[in-house]
Amino acid sequence: MSSPVSTPPTDGAQASDAGAAASRSRPALSPSRAMDFKQCPLKYRLRAIDRIPEPPNRNALRGTVVHAVLEDLYGLPAVQREPQRAAGLIVPAWARVAAEWPEVTELITEAELDGFLGEVGALVQAYYRLEDPTGFDPESREARVEVELDDGVLLRGFVDRIDVAPTGQLRVVDYKTGRAPGPTQETRALFQLKFYALVVLRTRGIVPTQLRLIYLADEQILTYAPDEEELVRFERTLSALWAAILEAGRTGDFQPNTSWLCSYCDYKPLCPEFGGTPPPYPGWPVGGTGESPDETLADAVGD
Repeated sequence: MSSPVSTPPTDGAQASDAGAAASRSRPALSPSRAMDFKQCPLKYRLRAIDRIPEPPNRNALRGTVVHAVLEDLYGLPAVQREPQRAAGLIVPAWARVAAEWPEVTELITEAELDGFLGEVGALVQAYYRLEDPTGFDPESREARVEVELDDGVLLRGFVDRIDVAPTGQLRVVDYKTGRAPGPTQETRALFQLKFYALVVLRTRGIVPTQLRLIYLADEQILTYAPDEEELVRFERTLSALWAAILEAGRTGDFQPNTSWLCSYCDYKPLCPEFGGTPPPYPGWPVGGTGESPDETLADAVGD
């Protein structure tokens, strides 16, 4: 049976904590982990199973802070969501991110902080040229979503925003702080959108009317309207992908796959294709060693 879409914890939401904690102990498929395996099985292994930490990335950190600001913005009454108020949310959002991940303070020095926060501010102001946040109230923001498919595949992720119109039509929104992808890179963006659309279909029984990616760096919006038949095909794709992951997990055979993306991979020094040696395979995670929601959230906003 499908589990319901969940939203960020509130003071009245503790009742579901036990069930959520139980599901977190199971390895799950998120959009980021699925794309990792498709790109390079060894990268998937080192990130999701060995859980070798990667150094902080300035662009990902900026994206995390921008997402925190927009989440806080939609926590305000609609009439208060003016640009000046959004600007006032930047420093508190940075403080919260830095407190949760102290290592990021090594990436942004005191001398660089004003410039970094200025970059965040420019992206937040760009958002106002794409949407008017005073004109509607979202149903959820940074919602943790999870569903188990009929064949046992557990899907998990975070959706930046879900909007529901008075007519019941549903829109899934994802913020990106980078630039809109070119034609050769749209596949990854659409993969993430279809993943969340499938979760909505299996938890709510409806197909989202619109999937929207908002690219703040160049102020572009990518929209997509899925249909149910397409999402059913995509579900089969995810099931086949998870079966391949499980087989690799059983055998420990996570082969590297070289591409131009290797130049940007933090695990390159461990890759045998570049003279490196991966650590001994620790085995497929069991018990409480599955991917945590925090890791999924960081992946979801780190663009």
